[in-house]
Amino acid sequence: MSEAIFDISILATPECDTDQLVALKELTGLGVVEAESPKAIRHQQLVLWYSPKGLALQQTGKGAPGPVIVDFVGGAVGHRRKYRGGKSQSIVKAVGVADASRQLYVLDATAGLGRDAYVLATMGCHVTMIERSPVVRALLADGLARGLDDAEVGAIVGRMSLVSGHAPEMMSAFIAQKKQFDVVYLDPMFPHRDKSAAVKKEMVLFQSLLGPDMDADDLLNPALKLAQHRVVVKRPKKAPDLDNQEPGYRLEGKSGRFDIYPLKRF
Repeated sequence: MSEAIFDISILATPECDTDQLVALKELTGLGVVEAESPKAIRHQQLVLWYSPKGLALQQTGKGAPGPVIVDFVGGAVGHRRKYRGGKSQSIVKAVGVADASRQLYVLDATAGLGRDAYVLATMGCHVTMIERSPVVRALLADGLARGLDDAEVGAIVGRMSLVSGHAPEMMSAFIAQKKQFDVVYLDPMFPHRDKSAAVKKEMVLFQSLLGPDMDADDLLNPALKLAQHRVVVKRPKKAPDLDNQEPGYRLEGKSGRFDIYPLKRF
């Protein structure tokens, strides 16, 4: 993973809760800057701050995109839950939820904003998420906490758990501990071609913060050893196979695909 393009700091606004600020500083190790709001910072950098809607990652400076917030209650995720449902999601088919005779235990080794994990949790899966970036992990933890407090989605978010660490190392540790997951799901960061405003905004911030996953190929082999049922890899349509290993089959979409590696330990 390459280094961040922009400097990143925690933004302390006059309304910021001191205890939250201290906890966030301990979690991320970031320095603190003070300002009325992100708009008050004229130069370009990334700030992590408690907005009225939740913990947000936001780029400052002229023409910067809006904040990225993990929101399992409203926004795009809430709309998807209310009006589309989980059964129409390609990821549900890729993971094999409908083919299972019981609830699946899924390891999402590259959690990001947790959207795919949430879709699987709406379908009854128990999802463990790994996220190595302390900043992204803070965003995700904040979204999970707010989701747990919501009467409608609390039970869904309750099936999602978050752990920190480097995914290949964490999977190797799970193997040594003989911990089992039915499915391991991988979505390494890759230059996205989706032209929607939301995706463009998030990818600009994430690539500025994290850069591409230069060690993405290291994910597949431990995943194949850990999963009992299958490994599912989400890829852009024209991206090469992860670690140059051809999957058993693919589910193709308009701009992306799911590569499925079936296993026989289920």
